[in-house]
Amino acid sequence: MSWQVLIQSDVVPYEPITRLLAASDCCLHWWRDAEPPRDIDYSVIDGIYSYGHFPVTRELMERCGRLKIVSNFGVGCDHIDQNGARALGIPVGNTPGVLDAATADLTWALLLAAGRNIVTGDHFARGPGFQKYDAAVLLGQQVTGATLGIIGLGRIGYQVGRRAIGFDMKILYHNRTRNASAEADLGARYAGLDELLQQSDFVALNCPLTPETTGLIGARELALMKPTAVIANAARGPVWDQEALLTALRAGHLHAAATDVTYPEPLPRDHPLLAEERLVVLPHLGSATQQTRDAMSQMSVTNLLAGLKGQDVPYRIA
Repeated sequence: MSWQVLIQSDVVPYEPITRLLAASDCCLHWWRDAEPPRDIDYSVIDGIYSYGHFPVTRELMERCGRLKIVSNFGVGCDHIDQNGARALGIPVGNTPGVLDAATADLTWALLLAAGRNIVTGDHFARGPGFQKYDAAVLLGQQVTGATLGIIGLGRIGYQVGRRAIGFDMKILYHNRTRNASAEADLGARYAGLDELLQQSDFVALNCPLTPETTGLIGARELALMKPTAVIANAARGPVWDQEALLTALRAGHLHAAATDVTYPEPLPRDHPLLAEERLVVLPHLGSATQQTRDAMSQMSVTNLLAGLKGQDVPYRIA
């Protein structure tokens, strides 16, 4: 039997995904633009495979007359109406756990790059201005022995904390609930958001995007931080207020910032954030290692096939 699958992606998925779907006898219907395609017979769609971040609304799911599963390539599912899926009895699967280490590594790459002026230093070393060594150029912030504040100490945040131990850092965290394992294993201390921001030298955003975390870090929160502090966003763009961040950086209130995510994504090429030298910007590379992406491919296709066959979805979140 050939399964009819709507695949959300503005680019062709890389070879392991295409190979796995083809081997599973899936007939793919492509969605490559912002709006859902009009030339598809939605009444025959059996599954939705989300490789991009186009919205999976309740209306879309209702249009897919035979829909049995929504499978997401990745952990973040804020683009999927999970409450709508539950109401319709449509399982939603994602890829938890497999990308924790890769995203934690990337969080640290952001923190170190911003704290130690790695990107600016690279540009300076390649440019005409570097004629002789100057010990006063591009002084960064000490990482070893500093205080790290983790906002969102779930699986990824826990791995970020584990890595902080190697830098002899004091760890503060802010979460919806206390994390007893992190307190016991990492020596992390729970703190209110304001206290964490006031005391931390480095702040890592690793929380999911929810109504509660949207705009969590705004002008008031940034003003609480030390002028020598570094903040890195490896969560989702809307977790912080980009305009407030730009204002803080321009005012010299923060040492630097770094982000793997923006809103929109990508930013318009003339967006002022892209011209800010004390902001490191990456093109959403959190899970972008070959090993992690291969594992995500396998997990997401496993979820898809289980749902299509009416079996239990192994990595179900809704």
